[in-house]
Amino acid sequence: MIKKNFKLFIQILIFLIIPFSSQSYENHILKIGDENAKVTVKVFSSLTCPHCASFHEKIFTKLKEEYIDKNKLKFEHHSFPLDLAALNAEKILSCAKSKNIAFEFLNEIYKKQNEWAVGSDINPINNSLIEIGLKLGLKKSSMDKCLLDEKIQEDILNGRIEAQKKYKITSTPTIYINEKKYDNKHEFKEFKKKIDKFF
Repeated sequence: MIKKNFKLFIQILIFLIIPFSSQSYENHILKIGDENAKVTVKVFSSLTCPHCASFHEKIFTKLKEEYIDKNKLKFEHHSFPLDLAALNAEKILSCAKSKNIAFEFLNEIYKKQNEWAVGSDINPINNSLIEIGLKLGLKKSSMDKCLLDEKIQEDILNGRIEAQKKYKITSTPTIYINEKKYDNKHEFKEFKKKIDKFF
């Protein structure tokens, strides 16, 4: 029911005239790595998507060790929520005070996706997200505030609409390497081959 209502909400938004601020959306893109790196990887993800969690687990950690930490690659997480649970997870993610904590939260919610992203009642889902955030040092009052923040929600949903228009996203994760869509297997060996072509 949550996913069905959310899809309807997105469809309505697409046809409404919503002032879009690219700067506001930019503020909600989670980035890590050298801004001047030769390679930029953009991943459009829904935080409740099992394939997105699998991609993150199989590729991101090795990508960070071999490329990001060596200033060879910039990684961007672009929010593309497919349901209300994913949207609320993105709200909390965007409110993390530091990039390191944000990526720790991203790692944890992907790792524990089967625990929190279940059921049709959004309240237990929100509580599970807050529990994950608390363990990383986020304050409950701040997370509660973020979940109710309409400006953050608007920025995230506007970004989703803009990404849909620009990148023609039909599923998650959708991955781009230097603005070229990656359609190969979600395995590090295959991903590495594509990246190494730029060096």
